[in-house]
Amino acid sequence: MSMSDPLADMLTRIRNAIMARFETVDIPCSTIKVNVAKVLRDEGYISDYQVRDEGVQGTLTITLKYSPSGESVISGIKRVSKPGLRRYAKAREIPVVLEGLGIAIVSTSQGIITDQTARRLNTGGEVLCEVW
Repeated sequence: MSMSDPLADMLTRIRNAIMARFETVDIPCSTIKVNVAKVLRDEGYISDYQVRDEGVQGTLTITLKYSPSGESVISGIKRVSKPGLRRYAKAREIPVVLEGLGIAIVSTSQGIITDQTARRLNTGGEVLCEVW
């Protein structure tokens, strides 16, 4: 079965794993998913990720991060640009998530980066998702 939006599937799997209080979540691997996971790890939203070469595609295992009280670090995660309606933004038009408390993940010519980095590099791109 082909999937029309693999990144939305990744975000949904993370959201469902957080609601079920899972420690890890396994996702079919792709380059864009690994780059999004790297941004989430660098920004402190997940503990770590690991790529395993299993089967045809491989598996991306994400270790979720929880506070000492058991609350997830990720309060919300939302897909912005979709296959049916792509959302592009110039550097000055990239959205600020929750007045700077969250991040927007942007696909640019410099790679997949956060909204703050995109503004600093003065480069726009496709706004993939928002995390808070």
